[in-house]
Amino acid sequence: MRKRLRFFLLLALLSSFAFVPPHQALAQQGDSSPARFLDQSDIFPIGVWLQDPKNAARYKAIGINFYAGLWDGPTEQQLKQLQAAKMPVFAPQNDLALKKEFRDILAGWTLPDEPDNAQASAGGGLGPPVSPDFLSQLYREMKARDPERPILLNLGQGVAWDQWHGRGTRTNHPEDYEEYVQAADILSFDIYPITHPDGGIRGRLDYVARGVDRLIGWTGGEKPVWSVIEASRISNAHVMPTGDQVRILGWRSIIHGAEGIIYFVHQFTPGFVEASLFDNAPLRDAIMAINQRLQELAGVLKSESIQGAVSIEPVTTPYNNVSAMVKQDDCHLYVFAGSLSKFSTEVEFSIPAGINADRVEVLDEVRYLSPDEGSFRDNFGPYATHLYKISKSETGCD
Repeated sequence: MRKRLRFFLLLALLSSFAFVPPHQALAQQGDSSPARFLDQSDIFPIGVWLQDPKNAARYKAIGINFYAGLWDGPTEQQLKQLQAAKMPVFAPQNDLALKKEFRDILAGWTLPDEPDNAQASAGGGLGPPVSPDFLSQLYREMKARDPERPILLNLGQGVAWDQWHGRGTRTNHPEDYEEYVQAADILSFDIYPITHPDGGIRGRLDYVARGVDRLIGWTGGEKPVWSVIEASRISNAHVMPTGDQVRILGWRSIIHGAEGIIYFVHQFTPGFVEASLFDNAPLRDAIMAINQRLQELAGVLKSESIQGAVSIEPVTTPYNNVSAMVKQDDCHLYVFAGSLSKFSTEVEFSIPAGINADRVEVLDEVRYLSPDEGSFRDNFGPYATHLYKISKSETGCD
């Protein structure tokens, strides 16, 4: 991920500060403030990483509802452009962004990107990663200046891949992350398995789910986790993600517990293009469709999951690589399921007692399944994702 690691000159640490959870952030703002988008039950967080605010309206048109990071900012021009587009932003913290006039647009703050990777040394070469203690101190200083807004920390691919050599001296030290996760209110990470240069990772779409699982485990499930999804060729001149692959990565993250996604759309090879998504109409349109579906289901996705409601049994193989998240609204049960395997499989889903469904709709696929005695079967291709919507036979439900 393109970045320039900069540590900000901050005011002296105050003697005390108040911690406010992300879902209570900016409580003094009006409900119409863009910065309050995290508090809205009908908005699922969908961001884009480090993009020029001049394109905010274009991103908003395809379903992006926040910016993550600002290059060499925040500047007054950047913040005013975002205000004009009503696009909230998580930005580096500086004196300008702390001004009252920008409270309506600043949804939160960002820490330096990927501090868990080896860092450039003053004398050349790479030194160790930023220490968790230093990052925690920086977090406390930022929180002291603004205790209300949540702070986002984006970590690198070591979250999902212990052997990532880009961590330098801390390669194969996953225990570091138990300390890193303390220095943020919201956590995200990036690993790009579609375009990855390492043959052992490239094509392994399950690594995104692995990273989400680990972050949730390291935080005890107490902090929101977002997943950064590749939506460009990045530095791979020969491979471009398809819309279906991006959909798989996004939904795989969500099924495993991610509460938001951020698209990475920079291209570095064969030449640098910051907003490369707009040069790829098929991928742009596919991502717009993904975003539309996520917003249609936002209220469902932000509701409590129903644990143990559905069981999954393998049919064609002795093992099951399909995982699922179960949600509901007043009239429907939703089973969002995805395979973690590069091999095809068939599985059988149970339907909870009391759900008398005549058919199961498979969203985005224009097909239906017929339940049989309280269960239904479906096939999963490599890493496939299926979204099932089952109508309840309840009074008042059509």
